[in-house]
Amino acid sequence: MRKLFLILALAVPAILNAGPSGCPTGLMTDLVEHTGQVWSDGCLTDLNLADLSKAKGSFQTVEIRSLRPSFSWIVPGSYPARQVARQIVLCESPSGEVIWDSGWVGDDRSTAVPYGGKALEPNKIYSWKVRVKTDADGESGWSEAKFFKTAAELCEYSTPSYPLVKEEQAPVSQSSLPSRAVLYDFGRDAFGQLRLTVSSRSGEDTVMIHLGERIQDGRVLRKPTTTVRYQLHKIALKKGTHTYRVVIPPDRRNTGPAAVKMPEYIGEVLPFRYCEVEPSEGEVKSIIREAVHYPFDMDAASFSSSDNVLNQVWDLCRYSVKATSFTGLFVDGDRERIPYEADALISQLCHYAADREFTLSRRTIEYLLDYPTWPTEWILQAVLMAWNDYLFTGDKRLLEQQYGILRAHCMETLIQANGLMSTTLVSQGGPFLESIRRKEKIRDIVDWPHSGSLGLAPGYGGEDDGFEYTDYNAVVNAYAFRALTLMSRIASELGESAEAEELSAKAARMETAFRKNFFDRKKGYFVDGIGVKHSSLHTNMFALLFGLVPEKSKAKVMKFIISRGMACSVYGAQFLLEALYDGGAGQEALDLMTDDSLRSWYNMVRCGSTITLEAWDDSFKPNQDWNHLWGAAPGNIIPFKMMGVEPLEPGFSKVRIRPQPGSLEHAQMSLPTIRGTIRMIIENTPQRRSVSLELPANMEAEIVLPDGFELDS
Repeated sequence: MRKLFLILALAVPAILNAGPSGCPTGLMTDLVEHTGQVWSDGCLTDLNLADLSKAKGSFQTVEIRSLRPSFSWIVPGSYPARQVARQIVLCESPSGEVIWDSGWVGDDRSTAVPYGGKALEPNKIYSWKVRVKTDADGESGWSEAKFFKTAAELCEYSTPSYPLVKEEQAPVSQSSLPSRAVLYDFGRDAFGQLRLTVSSRSGEDTVMIHLGERIQDGRVLRKPTTTVRYQLHKIALKKGTHTYRVVIPPDRRNTGPAAVKMPEYIGEVLPFRYCEVEPSEGEVKSIIREAVHYPFDMDAASFSSSDNVLNQVWDLCRYSVKATSFTGLFVDGDRERIPYEADALISQLCHYAADREFTLSRRTIEYLLDYPTWPTEWILQAVLMAWNDYLFTGDKRLLEQQYGILRAHCMETLIQANGLMSTTLVSQGGPFLESIRRKEKIRDIVDWPHSGSLGLAPGYGGEDDGFEYTDYNAVVNAYAFRALTLMSRIASELGESAEAEELSAKAARMETAFRKNFFDRKKGYFVDGIGVKHSSLHTNMFALLFGLVPEKSKAKVMKFIISRGMACSVYGAQFLLEALYDGGAGQEALDLMTDDSLRSWYNMVRCGSTITLEAWDDSFKPNQDWNHLWGAAPGNIIPFKMMGVEPLEPGFSKVRIRPQPGSLEHAQMSLPTIRGTIRMIIENTPQRRSVSLELPANMEAEIVLPDGFELDS
């Protein structure tokens, strides 16, 4: 591959020229863009914050909870234009009194710019605007004013959030069934509620309503064998034409003490795609599903290619991000509605790839730091998620606020004298568990489900590729190394140089111990633990992905990884695909994403699901959900690895473009970032091998092209 560093305008004929002078757009306050909107019971209203004091009823708005929020915007123009100065003015509303005027500040900072005035006051409405100077167009005009409301109580920093919203959806089709029944299909599964208008001449009729995620023989499936959802509701009709709302009863498991509860203004929800109505005498006039989700822009990102299967997989994964945001946190689907780190890590990356919003991810990270789950590797993943948050936003306040607990999540007390981590050779006493905010012991997971768990058929090997568990687990130690490495970088970013050096030294010692104890010289790749001979896909893909494989051994390790195929769960597939792309095996990764076997994303489409599954198929997990975002790896792998667009420096200030299209003849995408949208087109035919790019202003780029490809001028 050829590497190009795009910094000077004369060096980048493929990048579109800067447009005419404009104004900053996409203004964000504490990483929230739509702070001026007003909702009523989850529905967007025509009101704005200025009208709120005159309005009657119950309303929801975004509330900024920080005494001194941060501001972000998209610099006008396009690459290679750079911001050279900025000015922000903040006013109190409705008086218009200027509270803070930054004056012209000569720098290129356009993300997470701190408010520099006096502390804000609670329960007030403010507005701010920004103008910039760029080296291409000089001084811009002022942006439109962005309004926001402060909360009743303020603190130094707190992550804000949107209220959940209800999106009214009509069926996309309906079909008549025997006995006057009608099947309504809403096209996609969604967490929501049902509202219908029915006429009854007698007022003595009862309507039977079947809600479900799956159909069989043209009817809603009444007795699903997994955790696929189905409910029966009976509504007694009144005489005349009336509108009825189906009341979803709480489920004992997903509304328990550990579950994330639905807010009162929304009410309980059920995932369903189909509604079968059986009226004996009444007539259905209209039927509406109110789909509940976190605010989401389905047009923010796009992707299409010459491979129809890949296009369907992308669409499945992107929609899954929206559909599974129904609690306002990343949860594990409908069965438990509990945030888990592994779900959240994949969900985080998929959300970044689909919409220019970051608070859903940040709030989930904070939640999991307070309520960590039981797997060792997943607790370590909290550090990975926090680093991702910084890379994609450029806002370090999460790192500053959570630094102590993040370091505790490195679990350094579990590291033994040989430099390796073990969860079985030490007493997980009170002080250790308290340090990571847990009450019960942790244990290693590798992948899920394990062999013999969840009532799997005898002889079925689970999803961990036969991993052999010992006191020293190679996968756990790969994660521990990665957490220490990233924690060192976090400490350095926060000016904690002594801690950065200490963490770096521990990571280096663990790297040496990992290679010494887990590398099998005869095989040329890694084994699962000390004293065992078994080598799993998981051990080797995590070793490669996290930088633990010596350069001279990478070819053999990669060959072994490729030989195992999809020997992991939908969760493990995230890291398998990352390892393949990072190791230059883009074609093999593409083959897995477009596979049509039982262990594939296309199988999810084929079986009728419109949200990614918890497992490859019902046969691999008897209690699986049909609404689980941790199965959506291609949603982030396609833009970040296959199209190859990744942030190299915090806040996307520098980006790497390293496409690996494999055998695709054509691919194009738009990727939202905090600095603006990146657009990319790849042509890959014998007649034309080219990459076309449109990058936002105020961004540097490093481009690494496949051999034979050229930037399209």
